[in-house]
Amino acid sequence: MLKFYGSTRSRASIVHWYLEEIKVPYEFVKLDMQAGEHLQPEYLVINPVGKVPAIVDGDFKLWESGAILLYLADKYSKSILSPEERGVFSQWVLFANATLAPGIFQEASREREMPRLLTPLNEIFSKQPFLLGNEFTVADVAVGSVLNYIPMILKLDLSSYPAVLNYMKQLSERPAFQKSIAGTT
Repeated sequence: MLKFYGSTRSRASIVHWYLEEIKVPYEFVKLDMQAGEHLQPEYLVINPVGKVPAIVDGDFKLWESGAILLYLADKYSKSILSPEERGVFSQWVLFANATLAPGIFQEASREREMPRLLTPLNEIFSKQPFLLGNEFTVADVAVGSVLNYIPMILKLDLSSYPAVLNYMKQLSERPAFQKSIAGTT
């Protein structure tokens, strides 16, 4: 059975959300970061930088939330992804982690980046319910988690982006979201 390592109030909740969405059995190993369990030798064998999340799937170890999401999508997808489809999933997962999150959560760049990032997303969500059309995918977990952290952490006014707000609400009502991300606040 897949072992999933995480802690409260961490990016592990994103992986938790996706595991719940795809209904893959897993054992959750909660690490007490305050007590330094993530820095113990037995965990550093799994993730040498001592951060969460991480997974162990048989003999395979993987850390970094975006990499874990893409691995799970590849391994447990009901269809075989073409290189182009995999590329699009990777594009959105990397966008969420490397562009959207820093653009929103780094105060120094927020004023400049927020409209640049949220305006095109608002346009996408005004035409379709999910990033890639009518089907919920791993891309929505990556981008949707970042967007749904905005009101939890920053309390920013997003009223200029009504389609983004609708998307966030739609995702936050999903049972797997409620069981994972909503339960971490």
